[in-house]
Amino acid sequence: MGRWMKPEVYPLVAATSVAVTMCVFQLLQNLVTNPDVRISKENRHTEVPILNWEEGKRYAENGMRKFVRKRAPEVMPSMTSLFHSTSK
Repeated sequence: MGRWMKPEVYPLVAATSVAVTMCVFQLLQNLVTNPDVRISKENRHTEVPILNWEEGKRYAENGMRKFVRKRAPEVMPSMTSLFHSTSK
């Protein structure tokens, strides 16, 4: 990055870059997949988005939710099993 930036600033730049990337990803995901957002003129005159149940269901049941639904609600499963052993 050059001599004008000190090495102490690198973690701040990394954290800010991650946050901006997450925001851009969420924005693009909503623009592309959200049934309430209509970009093209052809889609703007379609029915009221609230009444389009199939598109709404497809948006709500995305791949990430299907993946997480099958998992246990644990942040660190190895530590949870270490502290909460089932043997007595």
